[in-house]
Amino acid sequence: MPALDALAEAQQICAVFTQPDRPAGRGQPLHASPVKARATERGLRVYQPVSFKSQEALDVLRGLELDVLVVVAYGLILPPAALHCPKLGCINIHASLLPRWRGAAPIQRAVLAGDANSGITIMRMDAGLDTGPMLAAREIAIRADDTTKTLQDRLARLGAELMGETLNEMRQGRVREVPQPSEGVTYAPKLNKAEALIDWQQDAVQISRRVRAFNPWPIAETRLDGAQLRIWDAEILDTPATGSREPGGGPLPGSVLSATHAGIDVACGRGALRILRLQLAGRKPLLAQEFIKGQRLDRSRFASV
Repeated sequence: MPALDALAEAQQICAVFTQPDRPAGRGQPLHASPVKARATERGLRVYQPVSFKSQEALDVLRGLELDVLVVVAYGLILPPAALHCPKLGCINIHASLLPRWRGAAPIQRAVLAGDANSGITIMRMDAGLDTGPMLAAREIAIRADDTTKTLQDRLARLGAELMGETLNEMRQGRVREVPQPSEGVTYAPKLNKAEALIDWQQDAVQISRRVRAFNPWPIAETRLDGAQLRIWDAEILDTPATGSREPGGGPLPGSVLSATHAGIDVACGRGALRILRLQLAGRKPLLAQEFIKGQRLDRSRFASV
């Protein structure tokens, strides 16, 4: 959305491609993507091919006689025939500093790994997975409290700004393509829900990263008396708690140490985590101070399975 808005103000957009309408909500009626809605508001032509492998979709693309095709989190693979349609190729906004975190989930993987920095790379697309030459890059710091959502929002604005600058440079023939280095390549595979399950044997730092990386989807979770409990927000406690399993040697990982208006403190394999916002299955997310009014947690222990 930020890229569409920025480019619509400063560039000549011939058309917008977005995925087909999808069923959602009660009764599963078809819903248009926010990109389609915004493009329609702006009076732009919208196309929604199921795939670019069809001859019909390729014919539409060729018929537009594009200079450049800007690709932002599109979600469909562009075959070589599509990549070669625009005169100057397909240019992608990628949410990492390539070649680190090639793939589908660069923001989530950066938060999960505890990276200090992230950024945007403007890249000319080729047949590989985010392997094309770089046209521009800009770095930003990952804050200690960044979730995937907050970092994604900042990167979306940065990507829109940098793409606008890059297109202007291309227009003036001043863009320099730089091949990606062979060192430092990492991959960011798509998230799956199984990864969201918290292992309380891990240290508090790792668990905190998991909570932040999986917000807003799929949301880190644990088990309380066998029921799903999602953890939306948490912080590392300054005063560490031991996770020793020896009798009398300290609380077991997952044990609730205290539950007060400040939060729910839980022992980890090393250190402790304070849960600030959480959600039982079928309920609304609640601040910890509201949650404990209706849920006794004395002697409770969160489980990983």
